[in-house]
Amino acid sequence: MKRFGLIGAAGYIAPRHMKAIKEVDGVLCAAYDINDSVGIMDSNFPDAAFFTEFEQFDSYVAADKRQGRGLDYIGICSPNYLHKSHMGFALRAGAHAICEKPLVLDPSDLDDVADIEKETGKQINSILQLRLHPAIIALRNKIAASPKDKIYDVDLSYFTSRGAWYHASWKGFPQKSGGIATNIGVHFYDMLSFVFGGLKTSYVHHRAEDCAAGYLEFEQARVRWLLSINRSHLPSQTPEGQSTYRSITVDGEEIEFSGGFTDLHTASYQTILAGNGFGLDVVRPSIELVSGIRHAEIKPLIGEQHPLLAGILAS
Repeated sequence: MKRFGLIGAAGYIAPRHMKAIKEVDGVLCAAYDINDSVGIMDSNFPDAAFFTEFEQFDSYVAADKRQGRGLDYIGICSPNYLHKSHMGFALRAGAHAICEKPLVLDPSDLDDVADIEKETGKQINSILQLRLHPAIIALRNKIAASPKDKIYDVDLSYFTSRGAWYHASWKGFPQKSGGIATNIGVHFYDMLSFVFGGLKTSYVHHRAEDCAAGYLEFEQARVRWLLSINRSHLPSQTPEGQSTYRSITVDGEEIEFSGGFTDLHTASYQTILAGNGFGLDVVRPSIELVSGIRHAEIKPLIGEQHPLLAGILAS
């Protein structure tokens, strides 16, 4: 039975980690969050220690290690800008890290945590569940079987409505979240490189606090992409009553991957425990891409624009 810790236990994504720990027959020994709204722990691991002060969590983990037990893994669900620090803590505590995306905000941070991996002999694993989605794997296999000079036309559209709270939270500050492309888009960019090969070109057409759009070229794809958290941007084809619209088309054909999209953390944990987790080298291309999007000069006339962008800009 593997022993786990969890940093960021009160966050939106933490319940998926608790569920995954339970389903891989692990035990959550200790959890930490500055907020104490963690009642969900009662239905998963009611005996787990919980702390709202990081120093207390640190002391517990250290004492646990001195007593000859120690944690095997520490899951990290904290705000994006804290991931690097918390991964370093996990590794130096003698545990492997299982970290939510984005792993870090800047590509140079990957070099820093790579040094800690070498220093400690422990590994960092990123949650990239789209790489485990059956529909995405099937698409990748289809592309791999196609002629190598075949270039696909892809439209990526992701609208996920967020209220005023978003901009007041850490997510609304680019220096903490990495901005919209990083915070809600990094796993899509990783998926695109997973399916279509390495990145060749990136242009940003629009970048604001609530919406971003641009054009990418991969080895086997031309991609028009648009991300938005503004409810007023939802496309007309969004089903009534829904606040999220997610679409990826390849040569005009819709790739349906909504089913199971939120249920792959257990598969991620199983993959990690089997020694096949997604490490720093796998993560680097998507971190470099979103960092580039964050700092790029806006060039709206280079590369094909996403077909929904003009309407958004005109509204």
